[in-house]
Amino acid sequence: MFSNPLFDNRADAGERLAAAVFAEIEKLNLTAPEAVKPIVYALPRGGLPIAVPIARLLGCPLDVVVAKKITRPDNPEYALGAVTADGHVIWQKQKPRNFRFQNLGLQQAQDKAQSLLADLDPGCPNVSAAGALAILVDDGIATGMTMAVAAKALRAQQPAALWICVPVAPEDLLEFLEEMSDRAIVLETPDPFYSVSRFYGEFPQVETEEVLMCLRQQSEWRS
Repeated sequence: MFSNPLFDNRADAGERLAAAVFAEIEKLNLTAPEAVKPIVYALPRGGLPIAVPIARLLGCPLDVVVAKKITRPDNPEYALGAVTADGHVIWQKQKPRNFRFQNLGLQQAQDKAQSLLADLDPGCPNVSAAGALAILVDDGIATGMTMAVAAKALRAQQPAALWICVPVAPEDLLEFLEEMSDRAIVLETPDPFYSVSRFYGEFPQVETEEVLMCLRQQSEWRS
């Protein structure tokens, strides 16, 4: 990790990102009563602690889009693409020629995504992004694969607008993020990048129980 990390932890990054998102919403006059209503969508698990302060500040629902990388069975570190629990898929520019690896990797990734979604479903408000301002959040972006497929899944619901909002991402991904969304908010674009965890003072694994707590607390807070 950085000797001087950019963020203390996910809570710190979430609060700072929430302030940036709210400032952008105010600048565009999206707080007016007649404006489209926001919904915050997090990529679990690490995106939930980032998303909570945003949803709380906007007073809006908090939901998830579950996506997993598609990897080679013989090399789980190499991403071939990504898939969401509901079957939206993207591939790297070089789509794998080995259909056995392709199909096996895809099925394994979707099974993992569906299993995680089933675990989280009791806490999800299951709201539709149709006609809403969909704000898609994660704790950072390294390659952009899971973020891209999550954006694709949300686009299919026909939101009024889709924003991608993260604390940190490589500078060379900014154009890609802007192409995928109507607006991209990225607090920091350090170079060299290497990994998301490098820029946090504390970056523990987020457990399923913590994700459920985040979802339920936001739902209770709004009720």
